[in-house]
Amino acid sequence: MLKEHLEFLNLDLSTGWEVPIGYPEGVEQKILNGSLDEDAGTGSRTRLLRFQPGAFTTEPFEHNFWEEVFLVSGTLTVNNETFSPFTYACRPPHIPHGPFSSQDGCMLLEIHYFDHLA
Repeated sequence: MLKEHLEFLNLDLSTGWEVPIGYPEGVEQKILNGSLDEDAGTGSRTRLLRFQPGAFTTEPFEHNFWEEVFLVSGTLTVNNETFSPFTYACRPPHIPHGPFSSQDGCMLLEIHYFDHLA
């Protein structure tokens, strides 16, 4: 099973946050469901990613899985272009993206997965 069956539930946004590997302090993730094994190229996960006000990354990211991103709240700046809530991105594997910054902070909903049919 890639993900656990969950019905609507209230999320506790005050706990369960951690800095993802490769991200600076001030950027945190909360895994909602699933898991991803990047070395084996398997899995699927849904997470929230939040930037504290003023947080930023310094290098582009590139990974071996698909990524869908929905900006839930705040603003996110990517390559000097600032995006507002309810914007969406879909990236195939190995597409460089970033660096990122958020002057006021933001929250993203991200879905990551491997596609072995492609």
